[in-house]
This record gives sequence, C-alpha cells and structure tokens, in this order.
Amino acid sequence: MDGSARADDDGPVVTSLSALRLAENACRRCPLYKHATQAVPGHGLRAASMMLVGEQPGDQEDKAGVPFVGPAGRILDRALEEAGIERKRIFLTNAVKHFKHEIRGKRRLHKRPNSFEIQRCRWWQDLERAIVKPAVIVALGATAARSVLGRPITISKVRGQAIPLDDGAKAFVTMHPSALLRIKNQSDKKRQYEALVDDLRLASESKGFP
Repeated sequence: MDGSARADDDGPVVTSLSALRLAENACRRCPLYKHATQAVPGHGLRAASMMLVGEQPGDQEDKAGVPFVGPAGRILDRALEEAGIERKRIFLTNAVKHFKHEIRGKRRLHKRPNSFEIQRCRWWQDLERAIVKPAVIVALGATAARSVLGRPITISKVRGQAIPLDDGAKAFVTMHPSALLRIKNQSDKKRQYEALVDDLRLASESKGFP
C-alpha cells in the first residue's frame, strides 16, 4: 500500500491520512466491518492542535463516511461554536471506526462497542495521534475515554482534569453529545449542554492549544 509499511502482523503502519483511510476500510481486526457500509475515518486538519474522539459512527455517519454529521454532530457543532472552537481547525474521529448496530424493523439501532472492539480499534487511533500530533485530546463519553486512556473510567471522577498522556498530549473527558438527545427534561438538558460547552472551552484554553 502506498504510504504504508508493515510493522508486524497486527496491522499496517501508515504515515499519511490518505493512506490511513484506505487501511481502515480494509480493516478486518474485528467483525464490525461485516455489517457496516464502510469505515468512517477521522476528519479534519492534518496538523490540528486539538483532537476530539467520539464513540463510533452513527447511521448517518456510516452512510456518509464522515464523523459527526448526524444529530449528535449538530449538537457538537453548536457547542464548539459557543466554546470558541472552529471545527475546521480540529481533528474529529471515533474510538471505533465501524457502525455497530442491530436491525429493528427498518431501522439500524446503535449498539455500544465492547471492550474487545475498542481495544482492536485503538491501533487506528494511535496512528491518527502519531500523524496529527495533537496537543489536546477530548474524549467524548466513556467509550472514547477508555480508548484514549487505555482503561475504563468514570466520567464524573475525571471531568475537568487535564490528564497527561504518554505522547505528551493532555486528555480531557466529557460527555458525548448524543447523551443530550436522551435527556427529556429541558432544564437538565440545558444544564448538561452548558457543561459540555464549558468542558470544550477548558480544553481549548489549556496550555499548548493556540
């Protein structure tokens, strides 16, 4: 493959985002590729100082091949704008690159990735981080946090903290914007949305992010 080399039998090592997209779509590291339309690679600025990591593609992302273009993506876009962050200046990706779902009638309903799927897909996130070299990584939700930190965590225990990573980046953990879609009480939804904006603003203002 152009732009890639084999490090071992575990997967390809790539040095460009274009080669990474091709490699992800050829991925057979877990069974999720069998029922997804395509892999959904990370998207954004090649030299972004900030990387946002979500859980996995949703139904619309699976069809479009781009992360965060569905309902949760629209919430995230608004939160980024209110936090003073330009989406075009960051890199957006997911912990798991294929859409995990179950069929119910004519609908494809989201299913949360398990620990095996998260671990198998960390290979791609590690390559994304090596290529983009973000100074700040924001994990959106528990699945993303497990992928970024390499261990399960409770969001409430680490929220608002800058967590140092082995590659020198700082990680922040917050809720996934899709969680807001499930909150019925409007005052609770408003409070949680404002907390998401505050978390994004805190991450953007941390040392190392211009």
